[in-house]
Amino acid sequence: MTIYESTLVVNKDYIDDLNHVNNVHYVQWVQDVAKAHWQSKASIELQTKYSWFLLSHFIEYKSAAFLNDTIKLKTYIAQAEGVKYTRIVEIYNANTNKLLAKSETKWCLINAKTGRPTRIPVEIVDLFD
Repeated sequence: MTIYESTLVVNKDYIDDLNHVNNVHYVQWVQDVAKAHWQSKASIELQTKYSWFLLSHFIEYKSAAFLNDTIKLKTYIAQAEGVKYTRIVEIYNANTNKLLAKSETKWCLINAKTGRPTRIPVEIVDLFD
């Protein structure tokens, strides 16, 4: 299992009326880190040939993040089956290592030319082992 990590700093645009990061930003971060992980592993040829469609999204919020917090995003593929990947994203406060949120998403591989689901080829599975 390959773990991909990235960090970001909470800026004022992420803050809501309760003075913490609005939940919608966690969802955006899940999508952004998934895309970054894919782009870091897949060749331009694979990225042109395939794309990913989000099928389902579950997120559990554990703790709040605040202005100027450094956030660590960790993601990995938990399962590959047929046309679907199950991806886990864990969101931490990078300074305290406190888990802020955990997400499980299911993604479907799409053939970019046909727009139809396609079985995940071994070459893609191998990228994330």
